[in-house]
Amino acid sequence: MIRVTFLGTSGAVPTVARAPSALYLNREGDEFLFDCGEGTQRQMMRFGTGFGFSHLFVTHLHGDHVLGIPGLIQSLSFNDREAPLAIHGPPGSKRHLRELVHAAGHDPCFPVTIHEVRPGAVALDREEYEIRTFETEHRTSSVGYALVEADRKGRFDREKAERELDIPPGPAYGKLHDGQSVELDDGRVVEPEQVVGPPRPGRRVVYTGDTRPVDATVEVAEGADLLVHDATFLDEDADRARQTAHSTAVEAAQIAGRAGAKRLALTHVSSRYAGRARYLEQEAREAFDGEAFLPDDGDEIEVPYPDADEE
Repeated sequence: MIRVTFLGTSGAVPTVARAPSALYLNREGDEFLFDCGEGTQRQMMRFGTGFGFSHLFVTHLHGDHVLGIPGLIQSLSFNDREAPLAIHGPPGSKRHLRELVHAAGHDPCFPVTIHEVRPGAVALDREEYEIRTFETEHRTSSVGYALVEADRKGRFDREKAERELDIPPGPAYGKLHDGQSVELDDGRVVEPEQVVGPPRPGRRVVYTGDTRPVDATVEVAEGADLLVHDATFLDEDADRARQTAHSTAVEAAQIAGRAGAKRLALTHVSSRYAGRARYLEQEAREAFDGEAFLPDDGDEIEVPYPDADEE
């Protein structure tokens, strides 16, 4: 299970309906927060994500992406958190992130470590997945993040193993599925590829933060199950998007199309569209063959495995 909760979907200026940038991701119980705009701790309580996240990934240091950090850190301290928290940010961010953690002289009661991550690096390396950084183009030092799962084992053909090859159920099945040859009592040797299909792809979730459309996003989002992309402006304001180093919904859709992403979530919506934000979704859908949608704050989606319909 990968569950994504959109905690804040507004642009730089919050509205009564949309808070500044924040996204919560739960992968099989590993919980992460991406960006932390003002009031994120309240959004987490309001939408029921809890505070179990172990890593905060910051795309850049603009206020609407980081000013929620002091309040969140203090809320965690008031709740007697003991688990460590790692904060990751782009090159040059460490000192500023430390100041936010210790704002107003506050010292958290739990360990906090801060790491600068360069584009093209692996910010978090786990056996089953990693969180990679990639280059984005904004008006300050910035990075995007991609959760990329490792390939999974191929499917074990139990029917073939049992009926065609006469392999008795038991430990042999597990060994074959793990890629080991098995010698049967009658002397036959069964190779894994006889009963195990090819490796199956894992999932890929990409979060850009604020950015112009860039090739690096296309590369890291190739075949992505979910691409969460800056879509601050309508196409009528494309010049403004270029001036402020943001993207339009159409540009986000074009990036998603080039990457072959399955789903595109439009975020960082300018407050100027408070009454007509759905036009962003309409424009993106006209430019993208996959599923494009405009999440509201609190919307929650699950990201299935690419072959889930074959299970």
